[in-house]
Amino acid sequence: MKNKRFKALALLMCFAFLFSVAAPGFTMETSANSTLDLPEELKSAVEKFANVLIDVIHRCLLVIRYPWEPQNINTIDLSKFTLVFEDEFDGKKLDMSVWNHYRQGQRKGGYWDKGQAFLRDGNLVIQTTYRENGKYGAGYYCDRIDTRNKYEQTYGYFECRCILPAAQGLWSAFWLSSENATIDGNPGTNGAEIDVFESPLWYRGEKGLNNNLVTSNIHCGGYSLQTKYKNVAISKAINPYTQYNTYGLEWNKDGYIFYINGIETGRSKFGGVSEVPEYMLLSTEIDGVDGVPFYGWSGIITANKADALPAEFIVDYVRAYQYNDLLNAAD
Repeated sequence: MKNKRFKALALLMCFAFLFSVAAPGFTMETSANSTLDLPEELKSAVEKFANVLIDVIHRCLLVIRYPWEPQNINTIDLSKFTLVFEDEFDGKKLDMSVWNHYRQGQRKGGYWDKGQAFLRDGNLVIQTTYRENGKYGAGYYCDRIDTRNKYEQTYGYFECRCILPAAQGLWSAFWLSSENATIDGNPGTNGAEIDVFESPLWYRGEKGLNNNLVTSNIHCGGYSLQTKYKNVAISKAINPYTQYNTYGLEWNKDGYIFYINGIETGRSKFGGVSEVPEYMLLSTEIDGVDGVPFYGWSGIITANKADALPAEFIVDYVRAYQYNDLLNAAD
């Protein structure tokens, strides 16, 4: 069984390598000294397919990994930090002096719509549901909010306390990104996408497997075919679809350290550590392409039982802390 798995992995990695090399400048030989360029429409389609293929391969490689078991239990030491940002979501409406609703409309296999993010009982709720008469047409709707240009920070500790959505074909996330993280280049000066957690593995429970798991990942170098990606950890949470857990990231010049309920789950300085301000994001996304659900790392949303939707990403709070020594140095 293991040999078959490794052979499958090798084949997938070969496909990823071939497409990452060939797709950007794909041409056809016509003679020793000339090439026939593909039409722009076909070249665009090839690049799009390659992006989707590589994304699927990355995620397949991630999902078949086993949960990371810490050898030494390190816990977050909050005494070296000062709380500098906090939203408890206790009001009647989302505080738009702090948060933005990101680009609305089509996103992967569904749509982002600001009506899907609201406050209820002292929580932020990002709800995923099917809307026959939705703003952008029939389909599955959710949302993303972020603190871009309103609150950004370099280094520190960032934490979210939340309950994850219990459905397949979608995933929630708490993550950081920067103004130029989408651009190819040096992560130190451009920043990186740092996924404190993503929750694509609920569907495993329907197969009788442990689904109390989240992933922590790093993306850097933009989002082209040359993007760099690393799964730092697949980690266990405590009944994350029915009770609150905390998910944290400690970030300093030496690297990134990930935590669940204050206990370290993994660390990395992959790609080079971001040295620029990053903003916080909370989101739910639906597997698929061009607003059409499709099978992905989280399953497929159309396979859910009738009572699975609406599914809710429920956030109790988001907090950011800064190192005391950095605050003192700034005074």
